[in-house]
Amino acid sequence: MTELAFSVAEIVIEKLGSLAYQEISLAWNIKSDLKKLKLIMTNVKDLLLDAEQKQTENEGLRDWLAELKDVFHDFIDVLDEFDCEDLRRQVVKTRGSTGKKVRRFFSSSNPLAFRFKMGHRIKEIRETLEGLTKVGADFHLEKRLDDKHIVHREMTHSFVPDSDVIGRDDDKKKIIDLLMHPNEDGTIPVISIVGIGGLGKTTLAQWVYNDERVAKKFDSRIWVCVSEDFTVLKVAKEILKSAGGEISENMSMDEVQASLRSYLKEKRFFIVLDDVWNEDRNKWIGLKKLLIGVNGSKIVVTTRSHKVATVMAPGPIHDLIGLPEDDCLFLFLKWAFIEGEENNIQN
Repeated sequence: MTELAFSVAEIVIEKLGSLAYQEISLAWNIKSDLKKLKLIMTNVKDLLLDAEQKQTENEGLRDWLAELKDVFHDFIDVLDEFDCEDLRRQVVKTRGSTGKKVRRFFSSSNPLAFRFKMGHRIKEIRETLEGLTKVGADFHLEKRLDDKHIVHREMTHSFVPDSDVIGRDDDKKKIIDLLMHPNEDGTIPVISIVGIGGLGKTTLAQWVYNDERVAKKFDSRIWVCVSEDFTVLKVAKEILKSAGGEISENMSMDEVQASLRSYLKEKRFFIVLDDVWNEDRNKWIGLKKLLIGVNGSKIVVTTRSHKVATVMAPGPIHDLIGLPEDDCLFLFLKWAFIEGEENNIQN
């Protein structure tokens, strides 16, 4: 339960720190309110790892964690409502008859009334969190950051249906062109796809990974979800495993290195390292020394950080930007309605 509460808190804090929510907070004049909530949630989140260890013997602590989780989800609902309202306003503003129908579907709201309603809900959430924070003080929790309790993002995989990819044809073409281009100096270039969370970096990489031209170009395609826990040994093992090699829990770095080099040395490989957060250049250098293949091999990295992309140089950086409004609307209708129902809105 606590791990989930910690994970939900991280999601909310990450949302609040994104450029999109900074713009929304300014547009709706709620910057101060969201800033206060972010501070409270950050302080509470820092105590959750300690609470995890203590909850098994304390029923009151378990109840406290359950209440926190409920409040976190309430806050996510509020943020989602701001997203929907912001999208609704864009559609009404930019789309003619379709915009009017979407507006009717969502029961057009008065901006002042919406601001008042949401401001009231944010105030309620803040007051509830403040109350729970005071209650939490009675448990004498400590701030902790223990590696075995770090919550990792959901693991990704290499497959994505073509129908799930919208508005990224130009991005795909640019990445594939880079993959088909010969390596000029014999080194293995790293192509970095950079953008904020939720833009579709992983989806774009999946789409490229499964393209027929890419499959024919490379002898071996390898997909690894890296996330935050970056160690050279761990990532090297995952690369070897994805490549079809055998690994064991007790393999040493020398054993992994020998197996990896043996597998890759006569192959033109294409490796995707998804969701990279490591900004330690020494770790990356240590990993790249293990990746020796036929000329023309390529590595693609997805990351939110330009610093990560710079650390993993040399190679081009592809900055992923938001979708055009028409594609955003199409994507929204695709996921917001059961298949076929979106026609009632579009028509």
